[in-house]
Amino acid sequence: MSSAASQTPRDEIIEGLNAILGEGRVRVDEDSLQTFGRDWTKAWQPAPLAIALPKSVDEVQAVVKLANQLNFAIVPSGGRTGLSGGAVAANGEVVVAFDLMNQIRDFDPIDRTAVCGAGVITEQLQHFAEEQGLFYPVDFASAGSSQIGGNIATNAGGIKVLRWGMTRDWVAGLTVVTGSGEVLELNRGLLKNNAGYDLRQLFIGAEGTLGLIVEATMQFTRPPKDLTALVLGVENFDGIMNLFNRFQSQMDLTAFEFFSEKALQKVVAHSGLPRPFEEPCPYYALLEFERLNDEVEAQAMTLFEDCVEEGWVLDGVMSHSLEQLKNLWRLREDISETISQWTPYKNDISTVISKVPGFLSDVESLVNASYPDFEIIWFGHIGDGNLHLNILKPDSLDKETFFAQCGEVSKGVFDIVQRYGGSVSAEHGVGLLKKDYLGYSRSAQEVALMKQVKQVFDPNGVMNPGKIFD
Repeated sequence: MSSAASQTPRDEIIEGLNAILGEGRVRVDEDSLQTFGRDWTKAWQPAPLAIALPKSVDEVQAVVKLANQLNFAIVPSGGRTGLSGGAVAANGEVVVAFDLMNQIRDFDPIDRTAVCGAGVITEQLQHFAEEQGLFYPVDFASAGSSQIGGNIATNAGGIKVLRWGMTRDWVAGLTVVTGSGEVLELNRGLLKNNAGYDLRQLFIGAEGTLGLIVEATMQFTRPPKDLTALVLGVENFDGIMNLFNRFQSQMDLTAFEFFSEKALQKVVAHSGLPRPFEEPCPYYALLEFERLNDEVEAQAMTLFEDCVEEGWVLDGVMSHSLEQLKNLWRLREDISETISQWTPYKNDISTVISKVPGFLSDVESLVNASYPDFEIIWFGHIGDGNLHLNILKPDSLDKETFFAQCGEVSKGVFDIVQRYGGSVSAEHGVGLLKKDYLGYSRSAQEVALMKQVKQVFDPNGVMNPGKIFD
């Protein structure tokens, strides 16, 4: 089915939902429709038919079966922090929100796992792990509001990928409701399981187009010891890559991020945080490592001094307390929230790490030529080849015109992505925002196979239609 509204009368759909959930958990008021029908993108006006708030796997299954029976579309909704329109309901869909499925249970200290409802907040899971003396390492700026189900559906990455990988690396098992209403328990927490296809991996990153993630068995690890950050000022982007190679070859880094002076200016003005050092630099690198002993700190300082002598680094500062660590990280992590007031057009692109300097240079040249009057904010995860290009909307332009202009130039950006063998969506998903550009990163054969996979799990097309591809 398409993303068009169901032909079934609205009252009949709401009556069916009420019969499953009760009237208190089916919302049709305008505030709820606007709140639950959107994510952090601002390009689409939400227009859902109703909001369903299930509390159990059985209730989710019943809602999906009703969708197949009455032929209405479902859009899954987690923390609504997505940046590609994957959770936008703009065409009369029923939003299934997982806010009430937020329990953590069945913790096993030997396996170091716990079972989470899809609505568990990322930060909630991080705190739970800490209470057990363990660590959940997937982290990003929206951890205080994003939900585990949404993290899994988009295979969220964030700031620690260099050391600990993406969300998929921490999903030991999944319970899903497919588009046809079947409940599947996938992998069941096993570390080793080569008995046929690993269907769990299909649902990770599928953006709710195959079915709904309702529970997940999440893996924990040991907590890092005395995390320490270095913020280094750099003259040019080649210098960033040189110091990355130097540090990475001799130390185990937990993160390696970068941001521009323009990004830093916005954050400092917005938050009141102090600059890392007095003199501005074109770019900044943020390195993090475990200060296991005095020798590790001494090694970090030696490498820093070597990079200064090489002319790659202009200045730097190291954290010596937890508060200082948090403040240095905020210089990087507060960028997205800070620039949101300018309605940024975001590109989340990647290539292999070795090609990043040329990749960024080519993209920056195109963007600067195309947008001489637009403000450009760069930041990203150098340690995994992921760059975030943010174009800020001028006050003089309306939103529709601005997004249309950015969309035209994005074709040129994605031509560069394709030339470098990269991805048009490194970690935010495809959703509505990137689906017209999927072919820049995936072959026609791959897309055709994806559509066949969707048909298997969602034969009536009720699951998040219009996302990733039509």
